[in-house]
Amino acid sequence: MTGTINVSVSGDGKPLAGWRVLVPRGGPWGDAVAAALRSRGATPVIAPMINFAPADDQAALESALEKLGRGEFDWVTLTSATTVDVLSTYGATIPASTKVAAVGETTAAALTAAGYHVDIVPSEENSARGLLEEWEAATEGQKGLRVLALRSAIAKQVLSVGLQRIGHHVEAVVAYRTVGVPVADKVIEDVRAGNVSAVLVTSGSVAEQVQQQLGPIPEQTLVAAIGPQTQRDAAKLGLRVDVVAVERSAESLIDAVVNAALARA
Repeated sequence: MTGTINVSVSGDGKPLAGWRVLVPRGGPWGDAVAAALRSRGATPVIAPMINFAPADDQAALESALEKLGRGEFDWVTLTSATTVDVLSTYGATIPASTKVAAVGETTAAALTAAGYHVDIVPSEENSARGLLEEWEAATEGQKGLRVLALRSAIAKQVLSVGLQRIGHHVEAVVAYRTVGVPVADKVIEDVRAGNVSAVLVTSGSVAEQVQQQLGPIPEQTLVAAIGPQTQRDAAKLGLRVDVVAVERSAESLIDAVVNAALARA
């Protein structure tokens, strides 16, 4: 696993020439996606639409991160790339002795880009449920593991409750609250005028901000969702989705945009 995003397509290698693509996250993940888009000829428009706010119980989070740094957990689980941003902001250390489980490729890529290691990423379903289903095989059936489960305030505790049920000692801690970030007026104007070729939607929270701040999205603008769950979340919000990544990863999301561009050519 590396922080580099590679998208392999046929043709001249610049299938997105002339395309302006809105990237809704900043930080290392956003920079990596922007670089990958440029390598395919696109002009990325980085417009972070969500950010994290401090968790209500800051003391609990700080205490958990101190214990993490001291090696008191066998595993730490992360269910979003934003959780990685929290780790980076706090300067959290994950010892080599503590294994790291990422809910999907986006989170894994964010971990790698931030300099952390990754030990497990679900091979089938990139979700908390998918990680839980593969847990026992990945840990060779070990019981009584000490697990730090970091999550957002709005996330369901599917993973932490599931791990407790199969005999592990889980400390579930809210790492952050998700908040919307207002984008520049120029970005709104460009999207509504049809001057942005594609909008990447990487989570339900991003879908909400896209719909609220930029909607309705012009018909000619491609809306690409990172996975089926994000597509479902978008649909509930009334946001149209044109293409869905085959895998819940940045590479697959860019692939979906590239394939749509080739189909339109």
